[in-house]
Amino acid sequence: MPKYVAALDQGTTSTRCILFDHSGKVVAVAQKEHQQIYPKPGWVEHDPLEIWRNTQEVVSRAVETIKSPSSVVSIGITNQRETTVVWERETGRPVYNAIVWQDTRTDGICNELAKDGGQNRFQTKTGLPLATYFSGPKIKWILDNVPGARQKAESGELLFGNMDTWVIWNLTGVHVTDVTNASRTLLMDLQTLEWDEEILGLLGIPRSMLPKICSSSEIYGHVVGATHESPLRGIPVCGDLGDQQAALFGQTCYNPGEAKNTYGTGCFMLLNTGEKPVLSKNGLLTTLGYKIGNQPAVYALEGSIAITGALVQWLRDNLGMIEKSSDVEALARSVDDAGGIYFVPAFSGLFAPYWRSDARGVIVGMTRYVNKGHIARATLEATAYQTREVLDAMEKDSGVKLTALKVDGGMVFNELLMQFQADLLGVPVIRPKVAETTALGAAYAAGLAVGFWKNYNELRLNWGKDKEWGPSMPAEKRDQLYAGWKKAVTRTFNWIE
Repeated sequence: MPKYVAALDQGTTSTRCILFDHSGKVVAVAQKEHQQIYPKPGWVEHDPLEIWRNTQEVVSRAVETIKSPSSVVSIGITNQRETTVVWERETGRPVYNAIVWQDTRTDGICNELAKDGGQNRFQTKTGLPLATYFSGPKIKWILDNVPGARQKAESGELLFGNMDTWVIWNLTGVHVTDVTNASRTLLMDLQTLEWDEEILGLLGIPRSMLPKICSSSEIYGHVVGATHESPLRGIPVCGDLGDQQAALFGQTCYNPGEAKNTYGTGCFMLLNTGEKPVLSKNGLLTTLGYKIGNQPAVYALEGSIAITGALVQWLRDNLGMIEKSSDVEALARSVDDAGGIYFVPAFSGLFAPYWRSDARGVIVGMTRYVNKGHIARATLEATAYQTREVLDAMEKDSGVKLTALKVDGGMVFNELLMQFQADLLGVPVIRPKVAETTALGAAYAAGLAVGFWKNYNELRLNWGKDKEWGPSMPAEKRDQLYAGWKKAVTRTFNWIE
């Protein structure tokens, strides 16, 4: 009987369960969207209980497809990172909605911390700037603002987790995270891979709330049937990677200098830098790439962009310019270029390489000539420009010149965007056969833990190229367009006083 590995991909807009066979092919998939909650401008929340219900549903639906739950050998988890949940140890009830990575409400907390030592105060320890993006300040906000939360936390009654921890805790009853997720909290020391007591003290976060930090590939626990009758009861949960690190792992970027870019709600480029952390001087994050069992941890440089695919959703949901996200390509192709406009989507401030929470979105260069086709085209081009900015920073930090870019995520089926991306970078852009590399990376980690796959070479053999786009734009035009983008970005600064 064939065997499979299940991956639970708990993303920003939906939760999916995907089953993979030994060759890395998708054999079953089930997906369900969850509600995006916007209580105030800049605030973004999810209901953790809704996400847990959806998780159970997609597992059941995916497993039904294969008719034999016992053929699933292990489960890997991958998740939207930094999104913060605090819940009661006894009841499992969240004390507040999950605060999503895009949320900017912790701006005041970050500014207060930056008064002593600046925005890079914790960079040498954590690899991260002080920014609203990370989980630590979000935990502090919940403890400071939810009545009774701080008291309960100090008496050991509350638990914290990013979404991986929340899902694993509900599946197994075990309170753990992995090094990649822990490295996104602003609370973990990059060298020791332990929670940092000094930073916990400064943020007023009791150590008892925090999960145990594990590797990305080991048995954390087994699915229990106490709260629900899961079809995967008794199966080990043994892979855990934040979504972008999972994509790096799924794209088989196991050598220093190998990079991938994921085009999802946001855009995330990761470059494997090997077994030593490289601190960025150019606005990138130093993060854990992965840690497999007892092997040394592997580090990465990351460029995080907040709004890419989310901008297409915004055209669909807020402006009603398209019916479904995939319609954006046809609309963008109705014109030859962006008509002289640039769309800088600083909806949650600017992430890499600027880290400006005072920025807000702008469309510049508007004339009477501009129509909705131009806006659609500028929407797609914004993703490519932001990627180019991150790549420039990466090359400066690492001294490594990129020769090709492996890409994945929902937007890589947009041919217009992929061609423009290759043109703007001046290097080939390569889409793999399995575009579900985030879920695949979580499956690989879970499969390695139980010997379903033996080693990296076996995983590399699964990787295959689907399509490649080569650059065709003259360098002069590329430079001219990019200079216009740089000018447009400056128009977003200092908007929030």
